[in-house]
Parts: sequence; C-alpha cells; structure tokens
Amino acid sequence: MVAIVIIGLLSATVVLAIPDPRGRVIDEAESFAARTAAARDAAIIEARATAVRVTPAGYAFDREADGEWAPMQEPPFQARAWSGEVRADLGPEGGARIAFDPTGTVSGPISFALVREDARVGVAVGADGRVRVGG
Repeated sequence: MVAIVIIGLLSATVVLAIPDPRGRVIDEAESFAARTAAARDAAIIEARATAVRVTPAGYAFDREADGEWAPMQEPPFQARAWSGEVRADLGPEGGARIAFDPTGTVSGPISFALVREDARVGVAVGADGRVRVGG
C-alpha cells in the first residue's frame, strides 16, 4: 500500500513538472516588452519616431519617414502574432498604438493584459517609455 502511495505522489510530481507545450503567457509578455524597448531604443539611435501597434491577435512596429508611417520589416521588428491561444485584452478599444519620438518619449501610456484560459499577465508602457510586465 505504501508503494502505491509513493508511486502516486511521484506520478503527480511528474505531471505537474511537465511544461505547458503552448509556452507560458509571461514569456510572450516579456518578448513583447523586449521588442518594444528595442523599438524605443531604435527611435533614439536613429532619431526617427517608431510606433507599436497592438491588437488582440498580435503586434507590429512602424517607422516614420518623410511624414509617413511604414511597417518595419527587419528583425526583430517584423509583425508578430501572439503564440498559441494567447490574446491581448485591450478593453473596449480593441487595439492600441503608441509612438516613441526621437528622445524615447512615448505618445501616451498604455496597459493591457495577455490572456490564455485562466492565465493573465499585465503589460504596461509608461509615459517614460519603460515597459513593465507583471500583475
């Protein structure tokens, strides 16, 4: 009987230790944060405004040139869909866009959550241009 209990406990431990094959929602949020910070840095280095567009399905980056906005195509700024079943909960607006000017200042702060089933991770871009993940 003791052996069966031990086998049961070990089996439960193994099942709980197996990572979710869809990935973690926080990993998706941290990837977004890193790319957004890189877009902010690119705006400063290149002295050209950059923008981030967020939709429930993914996000994309734009660059301003001659008064026009054009999608950025080079890595790591290609448009990206949220992985697996992750989606962005953007509230009633259904989308968000922020722009970084050549000093790295953001056009306006945004916050949203990445969700999948019962997992939820908050993402915020503050007025200072910093990207925060958590919550």
